[in-house]
Amino acid sequence: MEPTSYTLLTGASSGIGREIARRLSSCRTLILHGRNLDRLNETRNLCHRAEQHVLWPFDLADPGGIEVALPDLLLKQAAVIDCFVHCAGALKILPMRQMELSIAREIMDVNFFCAAEIIRLLVKRNVNHRQLRNVVFVSSTASKFGARGFNLYSASKGALDSLMRALAVELAPEIRVNSVLPGGVRTTMTESMFNDPGLAGGLAADYPLGLGKPSDIAAAVEFLLSDNARWITGQQLTVDGGRSVNITA
Repeated sequence: MEPTSYTLLTGASSGIGREIARRLSSCRTLILHGRNLDRLNETRNLCHRAEQHVLWPFDLADPGGIEVALPDLLLKQAAVIDCFVHCAGALKILPMRQMELSIAREIMDVNFFCAAEIIRLLVKRNVNHRQLRNVVFVSSTASKFGARGFNLYSASKGALDSLMRALAVELAPEIRVNSVLPGGVRTTMTESMFNDPGLAGGLAADYPLGLGKPSDIAAAVEFLLSDNARWITGQQLTVDGGRSVNITA
């Protein structure tokens, strides 16, 4: 039996990841990853052709377990991965004096090390049969700019984007690798920031096109996975409503 080609999407259980899943499901068969099985089922039910998509409940805070869990999943589903979107993310807003090593490790594990480990496995012939063709990391404008309390989050996204550029060269021409850098988008992960009226008002004023929606990021991911982006690799696609060029902010 010929294996089925899937797009693997981490962080699919909520926010931007859920919107990416909904958008991609109209033309792709998906492996939807997340920690919470109930929320993954909610995401799948929002997708087109819901019954065709596979769920992968797994906690990326344990990157060492991916080496067994991912190949087992592919074998069980008779699947190969042709596209990989890493949208899973951990965010802790803390000043450096309050940062603990355990928190730092969790942020780096989820945001960076798991992405690297998944790609390491997907480029192995005996795991994925050389079927990987496209990788998109959902990074952040925090990888390029500083903000109070974002120290480890910014570092993890900076590492992710550096990995993206190196892999774009190493894996070419067979595999394209790019990042999408969202600006201010209201999601479950960022809810605490937007619930602060003073902060939310300031954020909105800084964005020439206003604050973003998860659908704005999903559209950028869809573009980078498509043949319309066939000559694009190693790039950071900033999707932030003009915030990063607004020197009046």
